[in-house]
Amino acid sequence: MKHLDKLVAMSLIAIGSVAFAHGDEDHDKKASASSHDGHASTLGKPGNPKKVSRTVEITMSDAMRFSPSSVFVKRNETIRFVLRNEGKLKHEMVLGTIRELKEHAALMLKFPEMEHADPNQASVEAGKTGELLWQFTKAGTFDFACLQAGHFEAGMKGNVVVAGAATPVKVDGHADHKH
Repeated sequence: MKHLDKLVAMSLIAIGSVAFAHGDEDHDKKASASSHDGHASTLGKPGNPKKVSRTVEITMSDAMRFSPSSVFVKRNETIRFVLRNEGKLKHEMVLGTIRELKEHAALMLKFPEMEHADPNQASVEAGKTGELLWQFTKAGTFDFACLQAGHFEAGMKGNVVVAGAATPVKVDGHADHKH
């Protein structure tokens, strides 16, 4: 009986610790800030609406595709993505590394009702239009995807090619950089 009482007490302590950790608002703010700092250093940073370089329209469909699926920008451009959901399902555009997107997509499969509101993503209800502002501060190829449960796995992904000082051009269907 003492063993059972000890197990119950330990369980209550463990549950209390978990509840406290998830209810600690300062903890959430710090975790949120560090994840945004990670995006800032890898992908760029949230864009300033007063400093938009240009607008790029992207449609999202229930065929689990973005159109266009590749976007070419110059380093330090601030892009206003206008996201048009032409489908009957909710879609989203989330900027991230392919590793981050895969991890997040797996989490969304386990918790499909999970809501998130990060500066590197925009969710758009069926038939609606949304916006995502982002400044791309580093050259390279970055990824985006729809992380609604099953959409990433169905191929709803794309990339942003950020050129340094050069302007990217398509050569035989591949990105090439003009020198």
